Amino acid sequence: MAKGLLFASFDFSTAHADEFHDWYDLEHVPERLRVPGILNAERWIGADNPTLSIATYDLETLGVLRSPPYVAVAGANGSPWTMRVTNKATRIMRYEGNQLQPGDAAAPVNAGGLLVASMNIDPSVEEEFNAWYNTEHLPFLAAVPGVLSARRYQAEDAGMARKYLALYHLESADVAKSDAWQKAAGTPWTARMRRYFRDLLVIRCKRYQRGG
Repeated sequence: MAKGLLFASFDFSTAHADEFHDWYDLEHVPERLRVPGILNAERWIGADNPTLSIATYDLETLGVLRSPPYVAVAGANGSPWTMRVTNKATRIMRYEGNQLQPGDAAAPVNAGGLLVASMNIDPSVEEEFNAWYNTEHLPFLAAVPGVLSARRYQAEDAGMARKYLALYHLESADVAKSDAWQKAAGTPWTARMRRYFRDLLVIRCKRYQRGG
């Protein structure tokens, strides 16, 4: 099962959209799926901004990203096409994390939407933050009608821009705008913890479909 996550997001408004999608569909995703230990690859588009691209990859472990097959196609070893396309787009965030909750769950296959929430937290309340997320916030949102899975991650590398990330797979992107979602995310404990969020990034997504 999946214990690690690779997440990548770009604003491709400054790139050629057709080339960006061709690169992702024809080279980048197939190249990653050939790496042992990368279990799946999902592409998403911002529901509120259609020039935001989000890709998520479930990993057997984060060690996959240091394996020779991955290193051979990543970073400075990327193809000329990769270099050209990524130099034209604007990177929003790249994230690598270990799954904290539920621990080893993979993405469901039938989701039409995704909600991403990533942040740092004031160190003075980090212990309470994790207790809130694990015992209230994640379970409450997981119970909202239309939520197919709820997972949260912690970065292993202190160099990541954000330490924590949560992924919510949804029947559709509109689930994250429902009254039930707002109620689950509107508890007094949540209101208290929000004061300590730092570098908050929230992206509501719909599943990528070419031409959609």
